[in-house]
Amino acid sequence: MSMKKVVVTGLGALAPNGNSVDQFWSAIKSGTSGIAPITYFDTSDHRVSIAGELKDFNPEQQLDPKEVRKLDPFSIYALVSSIEAVKSAKLDLQNSNLDRMGVIIGCGIGGIKTLENEHDIINRKGARRVSPQFVAKMIPNIAGGHLSMRFGFRGPSQTVISACASSNDAIGIALRLIRYGDADVILTGGTEASITPLTIAGFGNMRALSQNCENPTKASRPFDANRDGFVLSEGAGMIVLESEKHALDRGAPILAELAGYGSTDDAFHITQPAPEGEGAYRAMQIALADSGLNPKDIDYINAHGTSTPFNDRNESKAISNLFKENLNELNVSSTKSMTGHLLGAAGGIEAIATVKTIMNGIVPPTINYETPDPECTLNYTPNKAFETQINSALSNTFGFGGHNAVLCFRKYN
Repeated sequence: MSMKKVVVTGLGALAPNGNSVDQFWSAIKSGTSGIAPITYFDTSDHRVSIAGELKDFNPEQQLDPKEVRKLDPFSIYALVSSIEAVKSAKLDLQNSNLDRMGVIIGCGIGGIKTLENEHDIINRKGARRVSPQFVAKMIPNIAGGHLSMRFGFRGPSQTVISACASSNDAIGIALRLIRYGDADVILTGGTEASITPLTIAGFGNMRALSQNCENPTKASRPFDANRDGFVLSEGAGMIVLESEKHALDRGAPILAELAGYGSTDDAFHITQPAPEGEGAYRAMQIALADSGLNPKDIDYINAHGTSTPFNDRNESKAISNLFKENLNELNVSSTKSMTGHLLGAAGGIEAIATVKTIMNGIVPPTINYETPDPECTLNYTPNKAFETQINSALSNTFGFGGHNAVLCFRKYN
């Protein structure tokens, strides 16, 4: 059975440096950071006081205020970014077979703000004061359920949780469902809203977060010798995937092809990557094979690039080992230098960055790259965007638990 070609027809973004795809793309190609002091809660007792919060975000411009009050922020972010994605794909839902349309979404944590709020209520006021909406607001799959109900999609609906690889795994599963004929259109990507006291305390106390709080926009510095941890961020990145035939039949705008997906696990350590980036190497290798491409065909890699000592070193080694024959021509960058780390939504927002890179022939920079690390020796597109033709690109995501997920996009023609 020949597999169907799968294409990208719609994009929707919410990021710390942009509340739409256009704003987000404008920010990352110009090297604009979205990292700032935390405003959501008092950080005086925390090790870390910076994060990538959404700026000037008003969900009531898109959603009914009554609906907003019933939702955790991670569901709100998914809905708002999906509205943009579906609109940009020019889907005619009134004249579509909704049984052939689905939702596959990634999320790392789910409704942790709701969980923290209701835990506070039970401690202060007792069990009978906990909201009856608590469970339905908190569970990680509920965002996908809201998306299916919003658009009437009655096809496959799943939520993928694989830490920071969640979005890429969701997008990869969506790719396969369309290839194998289980759906014509899938709304996919990821969402996360985890800038809360408990999450910041947990990551901060394990020394995973940057403590360069005096210079927020300089804190996320992937591959730089002075990096000291990632910056926690929030947002959502959603894309519309569909079979090439379905897209052509309805005259859809085709932005790029999603050509391949690779997934592995390190089976090594709960938080640290495998030595030499062995699991990352295999995930990239599998994504290439799934795409029918060779390493020399890849022009750009949107790196996982978290700004942590372990990840950046091991990811660099994995890329160096796999792409050793074309390292001089390979462009690499980490857009987390500008967005921070959106955890389960990282792959969604970075898939959008990768598609826009292919569409526009502009490689976004790795900002704050000032002091080279002798163990990180790739071309990281330091501090300034670079114009060049990009025909094929990888987007890497790796997560706690050893999860590795890589997507391969290429120019559609």
